Amino acid sequence: MKSKFISILAMILGLIIIIFPVMGIIGVSDLIGLSILLISIYLLVVGVAIIDYNKSGAIIDLILGIILLFLSICLIFNAGLFGFLAQITLYLAGIMLIVVGVVSLINNRQSRYGFYIGIAGVVLGLVYIVVGTYVANPVILGVLIGAWLVISGILRLMDR
Repeated sequence: MKSKFISILAMILGLIIIIFPVMGIIGVSDLIGLSILLISIYLLVVGVAIIDYNKSGAIIDLILGIILLFLSICLIFNAGLFGFLAQITLYLAGIMLIVVGVVSLINNRQSRYGFYIGIAGVVLGLVYIVVGTYVANPVILGVLIGAWLVISGILRLMDR
């Protein structure tokens, strides 16, 4: 039951991220902050869900989720921070997606599709950094994070 909930949560959060940039009313800072916030929610839920059978993976997920939660709140509510982080913000989300992908690789070694969830995170994180360097369009960048969450949710659903 927990697994299905986490899968559906990942797909819903991914779709929210994919849909949000289309509205075009949120600034880049808020959009990236929202994307990181949704990833942090996902990591916190996964960390709590797997604590029974994977304590080290759960601790990594919870710590990373808390760090990302703090970062996302700072980006959403402090416009001055975005000005300060403007040069690295695009890279930061890509790096976090890569880190989350590596953590997924570590946490999901025993599941059938866990490897692909981690690989998708690493690949989309690298694509995010490349696209962020040359395009810097928050719509495309938000869609990449949303795509990882949707892929992760679908693969988790298929695994159970």
